[in-house]
Amino acid sequence: MSQPVLVLASHNQGKLRELRELLRGQVPGLDVDSQVIDAATAGATDPVEDQVTFQGNALKKAREIAASTGLVALADDSGLSVDVLGGAPGIFSARWSGVHGNDEANIDLLLAQLGDIAAEHRGAQFVCAAALATPDGGEHVELGQVEGLLRTERAGEHGFGYDPIFEPAGAGKSMAEHTPEEKNAISHRARAFAALLPAIVEAVSKALENN
Repeated sequence: MSQPVLVLASHNQGKLRELRELLRGQVPGLDVDSQVIDAATAGATDPVEDQVTFQGNALKKAREIAASTGLVALADDSGLSVDVLGGAPGIFSARWSGVHGNDEANIDLLLAQLGDIAAEHRGAQFVCAAALATPDGGEHVELGQVEGLLRTERAGEHGFGYDPIFEPAGAGKSMAEHTPEEKNAISHRARAFAALLPAIVEAVSKALENN
């Protein structure tokens, strides 16, 4: 089997599939199914997300994974930014209610906080920072963003996190009402990874040459 050249700093298999599809056919000689791997396959431990920006967290994860594995590393950090809350929950999106990853509690708290806020003031953005780091110290960071507004009630069965209450601008439906394919075409993560693609292709091409 070909030696891995790129590690995604995540255990999320959905993210890994998205990355492999993004790179499929982009780099001559790259077998995305065996040479693009996740953190667990690489034997990497999860870095602590203790930075104060999406960019900072993504870059820290990419740096640490690249250093520990000797591979090109890609990481992302994302969340919801609400205008009337001054950009919160922001980097605290996944633990807004106090418990990391409790999507329902996070949504309940946010809806309660915005209970008296009129529709015209419920603007929000999904934001993603994607970072690339190479073992020789190379670094690149890109941002992806989706503008929208927050609904007053949940809608839709797809997605995760705040998707049921986030409506992308002009969509007329929540992110959770989009099919996975529709979401992947417009998501903040897809936009960040697409912006980073030239740097990923360059770094992976160099890694293949040195294999």
